[in-house]
Amino acid sequence: MIQEIQKQLAELIQENNKGSTALFEAEKALAEAEYELDTAESKAFIRSSGTVADRQALARLESADARLQRDLRRAELSRIKQKIKSIETASMVLATQAKLMNQESRM
Repeated sequence: MIQEIQKQLAELIQENNKGSTALFEAEKALAEAEYELDTAESKAFIRSSGTVADRQALARLESADARLQRDLRRAELSRIKQKIKSIETASMVLATQAKLMNQESRM
């Protein structure tokens, strides 16, 4: 049983290591999406005419696709963070189980 827990712990550690890379990639994708959104919105604002409120509304409307992509990247980043947290929690639970089993075997 302890060997099975050790195997599961090793798998979780490996998965968590992949999570670090995925987290970096998601953060990078979010930064790029935010840059695209800012650029698209600013360009649309400059091209527009009318009152400031009109120009802002048109800029937001024209940059809606970029905003959606940014929001999707945020959701992806959030999901990766949640997954990493659940892996860390599972690792702690397995480590605790291994310690308890080790103590019980000594008795």
